[in-house]
Amino acid sequence: MIGVIATLTVQAGKEAEFEEVFGALSQAVRTNEPGNHLYQLTKVKTGEAIYKVLEIYADQDALSHHGKTDYFRAAGAKLGAVLAAAPVIEYLDTVG
Repeated sequence: MIGVIATLTVQAGKEAEFEEVFGALSQAVRTNEPGNHLYQLTKVKTGEAIYKVLEIYADQDALSHHGKTDYFRAAGAKLGAVLAAAPVIEYLDTVG
């Protein structure tokens, strides 16, 4: 399995818009991607507009499929409009 942590910094005051778009994306991922085992949005507790997406995929094919879906691409354009910086993506190997 492959883990991903995506860190997304949102523009101040745009958190509600970000969360709405991401909520729709999360639902589409959970509904349409059997190779995705976890797709969870979290927010840092410091009060800053920094979010982390915790993701687990069955394999590289499932991860590659995720990035090619129409709904991911459509959400990416909307999310890009409210981000304050480029996403920081970490790829992880699962253990155990």
